Amino acid sequence: MEMPHFLGTLMGKKPDALQVAALCLRRPDAETTKDVEVLLVSSLDTGRWIVPKGWPMRGKTLAEAALREAWEEAGVKGTVKHEPVGNYVYTKVRKTGLDQRCQVLCFIVDVEELEDKYPEAGRRKRKWVTPKAAAKRVQEKDLKLLLRTLS
Repeated sequence: MEMPHFLGTLMGKKPDALQVAALCLRRPDAETTKDVEVLLVSSLDTGRWIVPKGWPMRGKTLAEAALREAWEEAGVKGTVKHEPVGNYVYTKVRKTGLDQRCQVLCFIVDVEELEDKYPEAGRRKRKWVTPKAAAKRVQEKDLKLLLRTLS
């Protein structure tokens, strides 16, 4: 898989920054759900629904950083796939007024546990939804398309 920033350069639109996201999945079983579900979290600033995401971390692979974001923002413990499943671009609105265009690499996380005590507990809401419902709740066009492929 070619790196997404390479594709952006070819199109004359190189994003300013790279972020990683966790697409946290709960697989079907008889006790919880009949369908795959995606975990959404509320953003800290507006409360809109997003997937856990953040910046790459020194000493961690991009996949490991995505898993760490899933823990910090949603209390997820699980297994991350080490190849990105897709990507999307969005503009990060900063309090300084200097917005930043970000390319976000998305990694699948198979959720094994969902803890109640985690770094951002009490600051975010969590919601399990189908991929189709998740696509309706998020704002980013390419993330919507990616979520629809998870059904």
